[in-house]
Amino acid sequence: MQVEITEFEPVFKLLDEIINDRTVPKNIRAAAESSKTILSNDSENLELRISTAIHTLDEIINDPNMPIYARTKIWNVVSALEQKRRELS
Repeated sequence: MQVEITEFEPVFKLLDEIINDRTVPKNIRAAAESSKTILSNDSENLELRISTAIHTLDEIINDPNMPIYARTKIWNVVSALEQKRRELS
């Protein structure tokens, strides 16, 4: 549903910044890309997609190789996704 995609534009923007930043380790960029793909998948339930994306990002949030600024962006993404999930309840 296109309406849902536009709801995630701020989240996608932050994820794209992480994905395109070559100073961020590859595994962290891959998790950001995976989360973006999950959120874009219209065949799944929206709440399930949000929960899966949060879980994917939570798995890498404590990576010691992650730059502080990337961690902050990921926390912002997780916070935005948790807010969207609360709005669905």
